[in-house]
Amino acid sequence: MTAMSRSDKAAALLALHDGPGFVLPNAWDAGSARILEQVGFPAIATTSAGIAWASGVPDGGAMDRDTMLGHIARIVAAVDVPVTADLEAGYGDSAEQVGRTVALAAGTGAVGANLEDIVDGRLFPVDEAVDRIAAARVAAPRGTFVINARTDTYFAGVDGDVFAQTVERTSRYLEAGADCVFVPGVVDEDSIRRLAAAIPGPLNIVAGLANTIDARTLFALGVRRVSLGGSLARASLSLLERAGRELLDTGTLGFLDGAVGYADLQERFRP
Repeated sequence: MTAMSRSDKAAALLALHDGPGFVLPNAWDAGSARILEQVGFPAIATTSAGIAWASGVPDGGAMDRDTMLGHIARIVAAVDVPVTADLEAGYGDSAEQVGRTVALAAGTGAVGANLEDIVDGRLFPVDEAVDRIAAARVAAPRGTFVINARTDTYFAGVDGDVFAQTVERTSRYLEAGADCVFVPGVVDEDSIRRLAAAIPGPLNIVAGLANTIDARTLFALGVRRVSLGGSLARASLSLLERAGRELLDTGTLGFLDGAVGYADLQERFRP
């Protein structure tokens, strides 16, 4: 199979948002990305949380931009499918710095990114958040890079009508150049359905973080993109913890039941 060009990858990722809905799994290192690609996912996202945990630090800005970009570059290099990067809030105090971060992410070969509108639990004023999305769009022109603008209105809490403010923010982010908008923290079907109907662009919902609604139901509600955030990394680290406890407590190897064999994994990771 001929490797996809960068422009082909960007087009393929963008086209997924025009379909009936797709699941976008989140990898935290090159190995997890390879496995997810082999499972058959047409695109992969990174997870800042998973990358942070795998590096032994907490999520939420503990890792600097260059270190995060190094991890993203290794994930991009490991797979042939499109990769979109979790860039948290853009690693910059100004819109110009956010634009620089997006340009650097594009330089790794990533063809998309999430950008949040919150730092340290504080939402940016909406005009400032819009400027940050606009700067990202200038740094990575439409059609070459898929911008997923995240709003944390439901997590941070807002004064007044959270639904109305979410629609206002996401609508303005789309006007500023975002291709998709991401609203984590919504856990009831009625709110998700209303958001999907009111927002004038593709809606991304995260599954597995308080929200246990399955992907097929989310698609039926109007969601176009379902991501997992750090859930796959949490599941993997939880398995590791259970295995460690079993070894420490009983010395048994029950955790190996169903594990992929050494030779099989060797073959999966060959070039």
